[in-house]
Amino acid sequence: MDKLIHIGFGNIVNTGKIIAIVSPDSAPVKRMVQKAKEEGMAIDATQGRKTKAVLVMENSQIVLSALLPETIAGRAQAASGDGMGTDKMDAVAETDE
Repeated sequence: MDKLIHIGFGNIVNTGKIIAIVSPDSAPVKRMVQKAKEEGMAIDATQGRKTKAVLVMENSQIVLSALLPETIAGRAQAASGDGMGTDKMDAVAETDE
């Protein structure tokens, strides 16, 4: 069963549909986001804040989040119950903020 995780500001995504969680800083990711916006395939869940994570979904949609990729990945791992601890991910997320 797919789990839902909070990606900031009351926005929730299905963990089973996430392909990748990436930082928006590289040029290829910026181009991917721009193309998705032009095609109407981008969902902006940042509430006007700076985009810190880009979620690539199964259906080629892009979700923009104001949370760090490490934070979202930690939540996704915790929701999936895959046995991987989130303590290390939380420590990384805290140092990046």
